[in-house]
Amino acid sequence: MPVSPFHHVFVYGTLRRGEVRDINRLLPAPRWRGTACVPGVLYHLGAYPGVVLGGPGAAGGQVHGEVYAISPELERLLDAIEEVGPQPGSEYCKRELLVRLDGTAETIACLIYELAPERILGMPIIGSGNWVAHRLAQDTGA
Repeated sequence: MPVSPFHHVFVYGTLRRGEVRDINRLLPAPRWRGTACVPGVLYHLGAYPGVVLGGPGAAGGQVHGEVYAISPELERLLDAIEEVGPQPGSEYCKRELLVRLDGTAETIACLIYELAPERILGMPIIGSGNWVAHRLAQDTGA
C-alpha cells in the first residue's frame, strides 16, 4: 500500500474557516475532512488563541476545531505562520495526536500547534473551548 503524501492538521483558532488566517486561502489548498474536538485548554492570547493539550484544568476541557488533509508544502507554510522552529523559546510546538471526526467513528492522526506551557501565565482561559464562538461574542459585546 503506498504511503499518502498528505498529513492531517487540526486547526482551532485563526486558521479556521472564515477567520483572519483561514487555511482555505493558503496554497496548496487543503482538503476539508470535518470538525472535531480535542482534550485540552484554550487560552486567549489577544488576537489569537493557543491550546495546551492535557494542561492545567484540562480535565473535561474540549477544544473545538477543524481537520484538513494538507500537503508537505502547506505543512511547511503552516510551520512558518506558527513560527515553529527547532530553537528553544518558540511560541508553539508541533505535536501529533489522534482525533475523532465529529459524528463518525473515524480517527485520524493530526498535527496540532500547541502553545508552549510557559506562555499561558496570566492568560485567560476560553471556557467554551471554541475560538470562533468566543471571538464572535466579543465582537458583538455578548
